[in-house]
Amino acid sequence: MYESYPKLKYLLLGIEIFSALVAILYYSELKHGYWKWFILFLIIISLQELTWFDSNNILSLKKRNYYTYFGIPFQYLFLYWLYAYKSLKKIKMFFLCSLIYLLSFLPLELSGVRVRVLYSLSSNMGNIILMFLVVLEFLKQIKNDNILNFGHNKMFYINIGVILFYIGTFPFFAFYHELLENVSIWNAYYLYFILSNCTMYLLFTASFICGKHQS
Repeated sequence: MYESYPKLKYLLLGIEIFSALVAILYYSELKHGYWKWFILFLIIISLQELTWFDSNNILSLKKRNYYTYFGIPFQYLFLYWLYAYKSLKKIKMFFLCSLIYLLSFLPLELSGVRVRVLYSLSSNMGNIILMFLVVLEFLKQIKNDNILNFGHNKMFYINIGVILFYIGTFPFFAFYHELLENVSIWNAYYLYFILSNCTMYLLFTASFICGKHQS
């Protein structure tokens, strides 16, 4: 990864670490609420990115396998929890979304086909579920007067970031190998992938700086 834009590799890692460090500064204010887990989420993301920054194998663990079976599922499941369980207050929806996502791994395991697992059914299903939750969160925000003070709503920044990255890059991962047939299009979309990822973590950072911690 990052072959087309090598310098952006360092920019993205720096922004992820910066986001985690800013989040840590707000721990004392958030330690009694559920937002402390969002801080932990950002710390884990930055640590795993730092750990695998220039490594494809650590001991006997391959980078692809790590992200396929832990790194990426961890991100989806946490966001399902944040959206459905905490923000939307729909506990059953959280468990249902998580179950559907985890079941999407079964065809891969049963068939034994793992070559394209990172861009496969599970990744696409994860994005589809997230799109559903993003729409529900957006509807929640515009249905009351809080939309007038959106700049103080932590979920507003998170929602925009998720839309730009996870939703915006959905076609890139859904048609990853098809896009490889046209290098210029693949490179353009890959550039968007990197820049939207950077923007998402900057928006996550803004949620701490600008958002009210009770939101």
